[in-house]
Amino acid sequence: MYTSDNGKIWLATGSERIYLEPAMANRHGLIAGATGTGKTVTLKVVAESFSEMGVPTFIADIKGDVSGMCLPGCENKHIRRSIDTMGIENFDYTSFPVRFFDVYGKLGHPVRTTVSEMGPELLARLLGLNDTQSGVLRIVFRIADDKGLLLLDLKDLRSMLVHVADNSSEYKLRYGNVSPQTVGAIQRALLTLEDEGGDLFFGEPALDIADWFDWAEDGRGVMNIMECSELFQHPLLYGTFLLWMLSELYELLPEAGDLDKPKIAFFFDEAHLLFKDAPRAIIDKVEQVVRLIRSKGVSVWFITQNPMDIPETVLAQIGNRVQHALRAYTPNEQKAIRAAARSFRENDAFDTETVLQELATGEALVSVLDEKGVPTIVQRANILPPKSSMNAVEPAVIGTMIANSPLKDKYDEAVDRESAYEILTAEMEEAEREAEEAAREKEEARKAKEEEKARQAEEKARLAEEKKKEAERKAKEREKKAAATKRKNSVMGKTASAAANAIGREVGRQLVRGLFGTLKR
Repeated sequence: MYTSDNGKIWLATGSERIYLEPAMANRHGLIAGATGTGKTVTLKVVAESFSEMGVPTFIADIKGDVSGMCLPGCENKHIRRSIDTMGIENFDYTSFPVRFFDVYGKLGHPVRTTVSEMGPELLARLLGLNDTQSGVLRIVFRIADDKGLLLLDLKDLRSMLVHVADNSSEYKLRYGNVSPQTVGAIQRALLTLEDEGGDLFFGEPALDIADWFDWAEDGRGVMNIMECSELFQHPLLYGTFLLWMLSELYELLPEAGDLDKPKIAFFFDEAHLLFKDAPRAIIDKVEQVVRLIRSKGVSVWFITQNPMDIPETVLAQIGNRVQHALRAYTPNEQKAIRAAARSFRENDAFDTETVLQELATGEALVSVLDEKGVPTIVQRANILPPKSSMNAVEPAVIGTMIANSPLKDKYDEAVDRESAYEILTAEMEEAEREAEEAAREKEEARKAKEEEKARQAEEKARLAEEKKKEAERKAKEREKKAAATKRKNSVMGKTASAAANAIGREVGRQLVRGLFGTLKR
């Protein structure tokens, strides 16, 4: 519990009081222990102390019981015993300034980011892509960046994948080969992500982590609680989401050097999910961020059951440790206990490995960094009780707080502005219109050509018919003329013959008459 007299956080009491140095809090912390040993209580005590110091916090609430920090705690025999045995004076149950967030928008302000902001590496992990598929995804992101296309939500990414696949020959020489099979595999992974509700996470307005840096009127830091009970049902989405937020903090904050207290404290519950099945490249980047983010004034606390759940490179960056009881039922669990015991500076008063298995609920082995940054000798101690409620808050109470939150108008209504989907769809529709127009013009030209060809054939046929008719007419005229000539010749012949006959007859008659006449004479 933060006390103003020495400027330190009173965290626990063993043979003596154990204080956490605020200036050393940005060397990060670990809260570990088996289920039911008191990790959530420790988380609350540390978070409440930071808030009282004026340090905003972010807390991933998996079980829902962290939400009770918005209400004052209630007296019970366990808390009363702790107050009396630890000599806590002026203990007041109190509520803390809290804001609720929820990826699904049910028990908090919706939390969104854009596909572009998450980037190809975290998205590839989220989609479970192999190296080849991850490489293609990076190509898609690069092309989108080069073309100035915003990838805001999953439909933008899907449109971009289709565009790159359709134009792979155009992009091949500059960016690399993109096969339709690989694009199809990424598309199927996107469908799986949508089925898990991941489509709700991508869009706008995107979460502005600067909104976490806020304070109540009395100067206490606001607690930003992320409701994760539903999100936790999809471990990969949960782990990738927290990694994204950590990277956002790293990119947002400037270098601050050594501060007297952190700018913000970040609590990762079920921290092993950050690293489960993560590729080496992701783990290396987490280690780098954890190592460097302390210089930006961020205190990161990992909450997990077993310290071995966290990679050694990351564990080495953690200076403040609260280890609750561990159970040893299997050889691997026994190995974990030995490893956890060896991570502390030995205390000659007890055997660390043995005590780890004897700790009662609320007890822990505690080692923090002193004012010089040196880990203190491990102490067996009881964690102080929290001031806020240990119970989960009713949804109706959370709903009221959301309705009265100053962030309501900023985040609660989704926005779908013009991005890759709209631009590529418009381009595709324009290309389709142009193709349809070209096809129509081609069809019209074909029809016109056929019509011209038909007209020419018809004209040719007409001319042929006219020529034929003319030939027939001329033939008929020739025939008629020939017939007329023949008739004329026939008449003339007959006339001449008749004339000849007549002349002959006349001559004959004259001769006869002449002869007779002569004879008569």
